[in-house]
Amino acid sequence: MAGTPSHPSNDFAELEPAVLAPGHTFASVTDKISAIVLTRPASRGWWFGLVVSFSLVMVLLTTITYLLVVGVGVWGINIPIAWGFAIVNFVWWIGIGHAGTLISAILLLLHQEWRTSINRFAEAMTLFAVACAGVFPLLHMGRPWFFYWLLPYPNTMKLWPQFRSPLVWDCFAVSTYFTVSLLFWYVGLIPDMATLRDNSRSRFGRIAYGFLAMGWRGSARHWRRYEVAYLIMAGLATPLVVSVHTVVSFDFCVANMPGWHTTIFPPYFVAGAIYSGFAMVLVLAIPLRYFYGLKDFITDQHLQNMAKVMLATCMIVGYGYGLEAFMSWYSDNPYEEYVIHNRMTGAYAWSYWLLILCNVAIPQILWSKRARSYVPLLFCVALVVLVGMWLERFVIVVTSLQRDFLPSSWGMYSPTFWDWSMFLGTIGLFFCLLFLFLRLLPAISMSEMRELVEEVEGPEAHAH
Repeated sequence: MAGTPSHPSNDFAELEPAVLAPGHTFASVTDKISAIVLTRPASRGWWFGLVVSFSLVMVLLTTITYLLVVGVGVWGINIPIAWGFAIVNFVWWIGIGHAGTLISAILLLLHQEWRTSINRFAEAMTLFAVACAGVFPLLHMGRPWFFYWLLPYPNTMKLWPQFRSPLVWDCFAVSTYFTVSLLFWYVGLIPDMATLRDNSRSRFGRIAYGFLAMGWRGSARHWRRYEVAYLIMAGLATPLVVSVHTVVSFDFCVANMPGWHTTIFPPYFVAGAIYSGFAMVLVLAIPLRYFYGLKDFITDQHLQNMAKVMLATCMIVGYGYGLEAFMSWYSDNPYEEYVIHNRMTGAYAWSYWLLILCNVAIPQILWSKRARSYVPLLFCVALVVLVGMWLERFVIVVTSLQRDFLPSSWGMYSPTFWDWSMFLGTIGLFFCLLFLFLRLLPAISMSEMRELVEEVEGPEAHAH
């Protein structure tokens, strides 16, 4: 198989323990992963999760319908807080989508083999999260049926987008990110589609997976073109990890608004995105390995590695919080000083101190290897981080806008029922797509796992 090292090792102990549990052959890897899609019946838990998430999708559609009929006034937004939940949830979902591209592209270029067991569903998570994120700015436009006005296309009215607007930058950055992530995910799926085509027992399955496999036969020429295309896509996706959330941070930092106008936002937004993204990967990987019996593929060392990445990004995010407070004092700008003081002691102080607890204090437990090794605790810490990163976006948006330069422009923000229903609806959309993905497509890359079998067991793995 293409991509096999020229000097495969027969000694499993020499490999990084995160790569693959011993004792697997080509056939066992293929059978165990493909059985989830082809032969294993859907469990009651899968049906329950799909029904609950699909119910939330119906809530989302109901909310969108009501919003289109009545208008964005159904949200709690008002002057001076004109965005509210829309941009909070948009930035949160975009951040969650970052881990998939990081795991797939950057770790691939760095030859980190522990990515192999988690990259497939992390890439799918990226696509689903970006789809959820795109709902909010689209609907916040007020007239979403004119969304194409954001695109620079020749038209008789000679209207062009305002290229100095960060929201137009978002349109280009997010659409590019979604397109490259989709192509990268699909290219990696092609060899597995051929495996499902060859192992499917139904005629419809053979036709459907055969169509998606695009004529893949596993020849040396196919593998060569596949590896070149996969590497090129990884190279294209790598700068997007940094650029996309940097552009999202420009929504705030290019505005002349106290609490937003700071140069620390681009790097600390990127670190926060990776932080929340890896937290979501852990939240998905831990139940996946438990309910589908994939502990041989998603090992404890995989969880350890992801916990270490979370801890590193936790320290970067904590440094960003401290630097933000320091610069507000060091600048001697009374408006900047007041924003930080208002965050810590004002009406929304509870959200600020709760985000410090969730994003900085509680994750410090990950310094302990014993804590990282206790899977239920690791799962809870990942959930806490997701909550904390959502609160971070809430604090940045609301506490920076609620007190304008003039006291006559001050206001408060309270999310309405329709704010919460749309947020919960996008969570339902995310998990509904995830449940369908787990049922219809392999959650772990079979082709890449077989390469690890070749490395671990040597050429004799083919004989089994």
